[in-house]
Amino acid sequence: MKFTKMHGLGNDFILLNCLGGTVDNPSQLAQEMCDRNFGIGADGLVLVLPSEIEEADFRMRIFNPDGSEPEMCGNAIRCFAKYLYERDLTTKTNLNVETLAGIIKPKLILEDGAVKLVKVDMGQPRLKRSEIPMKGEESEEVVKEPVEVAGEKFEVTCVSMGNPHCVIFVDDADEAPVRELGPKIETHDLFPEDINVEFIEVVNEEELEMRVWERGAGVTLACGTGACGSTVAAILNDLTKQKVTVHLLGGDLVIEWADDDHVYMSGPATEVFTGDYLN
Repeated sequence: MKFTKMHGLGNDFILLNCLGGTVDNPSQLAQEMCDRNFGIGADGLVLVLPSEIEEADFRMRIFNPDGSEPEMCGNAIRCFAKYLYERDLTTKTNLNVETLAGIIKPKLILEDGAVKLVKVDMGQPRLKRSEIPMKGEESEEVVKEPVEVAGEKFEVTCVSMGNPHCVIFVDDADEAPVRELGPKIETHDLFPEDINVEFIEVVNEEELEMRVWERGAGVTLACGTGACGSTVAAILNDLTKQKVTVHLLGGDLVIEWADDDHVYMSGPATEVFTGDYLN
């Protein structure tokens, strides 16, 4: 089984070309291949598939290291788009990709024929309580809501970018209790589908510092949908401008919540190596 290892700001993925046919039990395969001791090691397994709908060019499925399937992944879709273009699987630089979160639209920015950056139209943020989803009485937004976790109280702002995010603003991102509180918030009773957790330090009105605990993956070096959700949360709290740079452990993403109500994410994607997997 031929694979390609790629990463977006250190958030790493194993990509499999399934355009000629899918794989059996991708959930189990993800657990085996993503294992950093007994497998290749990655934050997720990405399947490159033909689209099942006319409006899309390709279909992306992603599986976490624990075998769960998230709706979308911002870093993965940048890798996905670069993979397609640089392997001559498409000549398009504007793609429509089918995901569980709907159609996502990456735009390839080229330099000397190679993909330098990928700008992704991530669509409109979903702010209603039921859309996140989050238990409780329906509301148009979940902003500064008090939540108690492990005996401590926090104010959270929640956003869905096709997958759910719980954003907590902190004074110092480096000191945030990501490993301690991340898994407890992820599986909190308030979130029936579990949730990604972002700890955000507002550097200034144009910069955010972010640390993340990803649902089904744990601590990662970057999370594209998390950066988008955190930017939306910062704007909802009147903390930043519409366009910001989000600093993650693996590097920077530029996020803009534009006037058309869509969120746009720009960042790199990097190929690391290819190989054959024997299972």
